[in-house]
Amino acid sequence: MRWALVKVALAVTTMVVVAFAVPLGLVVREMARDRAFSNAERQAAALAPALSITTDRDQLERVVASAGSGAGLAVHLPAGDGEPALHLGRQRAAAEDIAAVRSLGRASTSTVTGGSTLLQPVALSSGVAVVEVYVPESEVTNGVGTAWAVLGAVGVGLVVGSVAVADRLGVRMVRPARRLVRGARDLGEGKLGARVPEEGPTELRLAAVAFNSMADQVVELLANERELAADLSHRLRTPLTVLRLNAASLGDGPAAEQTRAAVEQLEREVDTIIRTAREAKPQTAAAGPGAGCDAAEVVRDRMAFWSALAEDEGRTWRMAGADRPVRLPVARADLAAALDALLGNVFRHTPEGTAFAVDVHNGDDAVIILVSDAGPGIPDPDAAMARGRGSGSDGSTGLGLDIVRRLAESTGGDVRIGRSVLGGTEIRMWLQLDGRKPVRRGHRGAVRRRRRPALAAGFNRSRSLP
Repeated sequence: MRWALVKVALAVTTMVVVAFAVPLGLVVREMARDRAFSNAERQAAALAPALSITTDRDQLERVVASAGSGAGLAVHLPAGDGEPALHLGRQRAAAEDIAAVRSLGRASTSTVTGGSTLLQPVALSSGVAVVEVYVPESEVTNGVGTAWAVLGAVGVGLVVGSVAVADRLGVRMVRPARRLVRGARDLGEGKLGARVPEEGPTELRLAAVAFNSMADQVVELLANERELAADLSHRLRTPLTVLRLNAASLGDGPAAEQTRAAVEQLEREVDTIIRTAREAKPQTAAAGPGAGCDAAEVVRDRMAFWSALAEDEGRTWRMAGADRPVRLPVARADLAAALDALLGNVFRHTPEGTAFAVDVHNGDDAVIILVSDAGPGIPDPDAAMARGRGSGSDGSTGLGLDIVRRLAESTGGDVRIGRSVLGGTEIRMWLQLDGRKPVRRGHRGAVRRRRRPALAAGFNRSRSLP
């Protein structure tokens, strides 16, 4: 907008200056020419009384000399009474021009070398005399160059001044707009304290007021949501206490120990939710150098937890790729929660005895975690990825896959649902290692990303394994 205003002001002012300066310059030149020839006419008129009194050569030479411009004056007397024509001074005009003026009886101008001449006829008793006044070109253009320079300087000054004023007006309009854009970007990046100064033109000032009001409402809504999440999570403490007491009374044995461990983990998760809600911190923070977790260790730990239930339900399972460290830039608790959501879906939505597998594929720039089963599959993957949609069964909130998706997108990756080699559902969680941000297109779960050839080739080969 700023440069647009400057260009408009430059174009308009230039047109105005040209429209007025060019005609005014031509008028100045014409006025200088008229002034020069007016002076020549006065000089010619000053000789007319002397010519009417006498035609003596000596007297006329003294009169021409006393005129002060002897080098530019000439007198041409006609012949008469047996005397030849008399020419006083330097003749510059052509003889034909002089004869024409004498015969026509009116003044005329002619162009000569270095300027022009004014031929003025004077009636005498013996005929018509012609007074020739030389007007040099320097006298015709005297002051024209200076006048044009002044007009040009004034025109340039007007153009520069108008551009400067337009630029200041543009800055006054653009600066609040840029602050509004910067504030919107900061708010979109999660900086809830971003506010915009309520300055500038009326429209932009009203927009800043509306933006600040919206930001305040967003902060208030988020605070209310955090409080509600903390309160709802706190309500789980009472049933958790009952579960912990009941688990303590189960005695010894692997099942009892696993039950007590599950209750303790659930209590830790509830405490984490409450702290996160109270402190207004994201559950998945950006990992710095050395931060993150070992994906292989987390996969082994969660498979050890779910293997007991799989054994009770007669499910066969397989784990591959978790025999060597696989570093990921995500928190261990977040990755464990995502794996529990995926494995919990297998146990919740497939019949007992259904086989499942977990595969970890490690590449230079990404890690793929595959959870596949031999169940009936997911008929509508898009609906399954929709947050809060659920499966329609009791106990399904529709947040499990959304937790997985948000974890993958926090690294620049994504989540895809397909058909597994076991015949059922395959959920692929792609986790980026280079920290690139995803490019979102369409709905909130869609992520467009360039796949690395090496990792994609290894992933395709692994799908063909039994």
